Amino acid sequence: MVTLDEVLGSGLLQKPSGHDAPEALQRQITAYKPLQTFKLEKTRPYQQQYADIYFLRLTKIRPAVEAAASAAWEGTVLGGEKVKRVERVLDVRQGELCWVAGTVYMDMPLKPSILEDVSKDRWISAPTSVGHYYSGNGDDSIMLEDDSGRIRLVGNAVQNHFMVTGCIVAVMGTENANGEFEVIDLLFAELPPQPERWSLSKGKKEETEDIEMMDASFSGHPSKPPSKKIAIVSGLEFSNADTSYAMELNLLLEYLLGEALDRSIQRDELSHITRLIIAGNSISTTANETTKAAAFDTTTVTNKFQPQQHKKYGYDSSCYNPIPSQLFDNFLSELLPTMPVTLLPGALDPANASYPQQPIHPAMFPQSRTYMSPPKVGVGKDRDVPVEEEPGWFDNVTNPWEGEIDGWRVLGTGGQNLDDVFKYVESEDRLGMMEAMCRWRCVAPTAPDTLWAYPFQEDEPFVIKDCPHLFFVGCQSEFGTKVIHGPDGQTVRLIAVPSFSETREIVLVDTETLDVERVRIVAE
Repeated sequence: MVTLDEVLGSGLLQKPSGHDAPEALQRQITAYKPLQTFKLEKTRPYQQQYADIYFLRLTKIRPAVEAAASAAWEGTVLGGEKVKRVERVLDVRQGELCWVAGTVYMDMPLKPSILEDVSKDRWISAPTSVGHYYSGNGDDSIMLEDDSGRIRLVGNAVQNHFMVTGCIVAVMGTENANGEFEVIDLLFAELPPQPERWSLSKGKKEETEDIEMMDASFSGHPSKPPSKKIAIVSGLEFSNADTSYAMELNLLLEYLLGEALDRSIQRDELSHITRLIIAGNSISTTANETTKAAAFDTTTVTNKFQPQQHKKYGYDSSCYNPIPSQLFDNFLSELLPTMPVTLLPGALDPANASYPQQPIHPAMFPQSRTYMSPPKVGVGKDRDVPVEEEPGWFDNVTNPWEGEIDGWRVLGTGGQNLDDVFKYVESEDRLGMMEAMCRWRCVAPTAPDTLWAYPFQEDEPFVIKDCPHLFFVGCQSEFGTKVIHGPDGQTVRLIAVPSFSETREIVLVDTETLDVERVRIVAE
């Protein structure tokens, strides 16, 4: 009979070599402070006119445009004539060399017009899906307007720049015999002042540095803490109709959770992904479109002459399909225990269609909303007034969105602003259009002309007041990135985030250097 002491002494119960307990990995954290730049009040009247947005935009951006024009053109002499500044478009005189600032208006026959729709008794329920507004046959014209009037711009200098409705410019030239303004030179406001890193959350900086030192000491590398990264993805488009990339979605979840690769990669790379930003189009409308097509099928006599009957009360499956939102909620609920998520709505998501889009309602996330920050209200007389709250682990934000991550000022959108600017110009350079928006100091210049927007009366939030360090746009056809610089030392990293449903790619941004890499998820 073998006793327990003999077994222990013989080493039979010893732990096999090479099977040590795996090292406990800990995900890095980043300082995070969202801004409520594009948050609307609960009560939103729509009786007011939209023209006030343009007046507010012109009032905010024109001083910077005029300052740039004065510095560039003051004392300029052409043909023996000295250029002078005129206050209003109406003050331009034929044959006089001058410069003036105003708002660009693109007169395009293919551009949708609500006035034309009303006059023809034609109503639309959603923005048109025209591929381009420019005609390419010379019928398009560029106007410069202010509160005094409008004048047409012509000349080669106009063709050398991206121009869309709503951008503020200063033009130098003279009026010709046809009453048109011959443009010799053209200037924008350029990049706005850029705040220093950690300008908003300096307290968070020390807190984060202390945690980094503790993590570095724990990992055995106290000299240099590992770099941290932010993951940005868009166009997940969860759907029960299109399952062609369901495997890639599962692999993406496993990659973010750190379950897809070996231990060394989990330790060296995946544990350094500190936050996921989802930039629009998380839910697909493919199933809804299929249902609508079936409801209005005209192949049979019955459907042709008998309109589809819908339920007046209760649940109607032909109008709403809950499965895509449930799949997305399941995806988030599995990810959120290990990683914070920032969610921007997009054109396909269940949010308001007009810009700025407000956060998706928490009711769409029955499992994930427990990670949201609960709404806080004041006490006493201010009990119904919301007070400033800390962001939740699941931060459901607006589109566009502005915030600070690890000290860097970040500006991001779900893609509608860039898609609409793309329709105005005959170019495929989307990064160039993003750069132009930064130099125009306007994140959505075509709102509210062709991009639906709320009729602001007291403020114009689309004006970029502080230059971001990182500007990303989601739901694009392909990945792209570049770095642009301003006249006062500003540096901006631009990122066109590809749609995951088309490219199977996500973007990783280093929080120290803002360097970018893309990761492709492929199921083989």
